[in-house]
Amino acid sequence: MRILLFLIAIGLNAQQYDLVLKGGHVIDPRNNINRVMDVALAGGKVAAVAENIPAAGARRIADVKGLYVTPGLIDIHVHVYAGTGHARVLTGDSSVYPDGFSFRSGVTTMVDAGTSGWRNFPDFRQRVIDRARTRVLALLNIVGGGMGVSSEHDPADMDGELTAKMAKAHPDVVVGFKTAHYNGKGWPSVDGAVKAGNLTGLPVMVDFGYINEERNINTLFMDKLRPGDIYTHCFSSHRDEILNGKLNPAMDAARRRGIIFDVGHGGGSFYWNVASVMYAAKFEADSISTDLHTGSMNGGMKDMTNVMSKMLSLGSSLESVIRMSTWNPAKEIRRTELGHLTVGAEADVTVLALERGNFGFLDSAGARRAGNQRLAAELTIRKGQVVWDLNGRAATDWQKFIYRKR
Repeated sequence: MRILLFLIAIGLNAQQYDLVLKGGHVIDPRNNINRVMDVALAGGKVAAVAENIPAAGARRIADVKGLYVTPGLIDIHVHVYAGTGHARVLTGDSSVYPDGFSFRSGVTTMVDAGTSGWRNFPDFRQRVIDRARTRVLALLNIVGGGMGVSSEHDPADMDGELTAKMAKAHPDVVVGFKTAHYNGKGWPSVDGAVKAGNLTGLPVMVDFGYINEERNINTLFMDKLRPGDIYTHCFSSHRDEILNGKLNPAMDAARRRGIIFDVGHGGGSFYWNVASVMYAAKFEADSISTDLHTGSMNGGMKDMTNVMSKMLSLGSSLESVIRMSTWNPAKEIRRTELGHLTVGAEADVTVLALERGNFGFLDSAGARRAGNQRLAAELTIRKGQVVWDLNGRAATDWQKFIYRKR
């Protein structure tokens, strides 16, 4: 009997991994990995990335042969301040609860892009951020009421010092600042957001709003923003990203200066006639994001993997698309503990299928572009726990499953 118990104990100790993803093609741009390898998880962390990890050392095995294993996807432009009851605004009914949308599209980290400001961020945190299984971080709007509660065009509600103070009170989740939609005179929204950025050492994301003779992207890039600040909606052409059918030289100049370019697809900020010109000029985005809200998810945007697939159709390599969805956004929000599969990192992992066939992708105008590759989330793991499993790859066959009475 003692021998039997001893052998059982040895067997249990040998199972050093909670889950091993076997046979997948690992793409981890931060660690320059792009080949078939196994990934082992234990205690909510990445435990090993190597060839032929022994199956005997795992409690569970997921066969992911023919699929791509990547760090958990990071979407740095979403709107998830739901549940307030405010109608027809992003600070309310137009937002989406994160867990209902994130994992099924391979996303483990979302960054809410300015839906709340310094005045209502504490409500957003307790209502959404602290209750979500998705990692939810935030860019604070320079407008105190965020998007919809007060006017985004009122300089009186733009306070860089109070915004910075709120960010300093929540350093675990606030990763920067957002200015959006402003259509008035001068630069109060951008100047206020940059002031908050300077007071905290955090980046600013700009949805530039409306341009005029004074407010133009050349001035924005050369005089207002700092290296490391993020220009979202880069394929929209609402703000002269292309001129006379060619890439605006201001875009290249801004990139040389260190400005970051983010997709921010949304409901009205991604057009094929713009993206094709920019790709012809070899101008890829630095990061892929969705600008998720109830309008974009039901329009041309759909979800993160759909936007990633659009980049493939334009000519980006798969490795580049993964980089733009993992390591690059992690660096942009200065959370470099995310976006990679380094041993010891938190086990946020996405397994993607790359489907081949005849597909169609819509832009914000409803125009279609054909593509022959489409990404889909097969398996999503958050902190070592399977949170999305499209085909039950990490599950036990029902005939071997031990059912327990409830």
